[in-house]
Amino acid sequence: MKKDHPSKERTLVVIKPDGVQRSLIGEIIKRYERVGLKMLALKMLIPTEEMAIKHYYEVGGDAWLEEVGRKAAASYEKKGLKSPFKTFRENGTAIMNANAKYLSSGPVIAMIWQGNQAVGLVRKITGGTEPLSSDMGTIRGDFTLDTYQMADLGQRSIRNLIHASGNTEEAEKEIPIWFSKNEILSYRLIQDEILYDVNLDGILE
Repeated sequence: MKKDHPSKERTLVVIKPDGVQRSLIGEIIKRYERVGLKMLALKMLIPTEEMAIKHYYEVGGDAWLEEVGRKAAASYEKKGLKSPFKTFRENGTAIMNANAKYLSSGPVIAMIWQGNQAVGLVRKITGGTEPLSSDMGTIRGDFTLDTYQMADLGQRSIRNLIHASGNTEEAEKEIPIWFSKNEILSYRLIQDEILYDVNLDGILE
């Protein structure tokens, strides 16, 4: 199949420190495997804060900081509160730093998954950013209970088990931060014949 075939779409998944500490690694991997996605790379590491900041900032840049800060300010207003930050950028930077502190607080599992609509499927299986409002049946909806309210009270990042790329462009920017080219494997998985082979030629002997 060609490199740009839909089956070659890739996404980054990082099981965050709370997911590792809650012994959910196998359960999380199983959820992505059983839908038919193929794992291309996996490793366990403790990211530095610098690496974590790079993960957030290099992908989104200044526009991401502004947008995250704007959403946070709107959330404060919705609750009848005033944002403690003067600008959206300051608010976004504070959120980025909190996220980086959280991501670098302990071991994580970084993975690359490949398959048709890999980004969308992983995000669907993972659930929404806030566990409380994630649907039952998703990883976040089934396995954790954090809320924006709790995170705000502790002035911390929301603990939601997993990072998953937001779109294919994000994924292609994030993957090189976590993996070198020689860490990403290319191999044949038998189930690919069932999922993607046009004529199912390989089934009968």
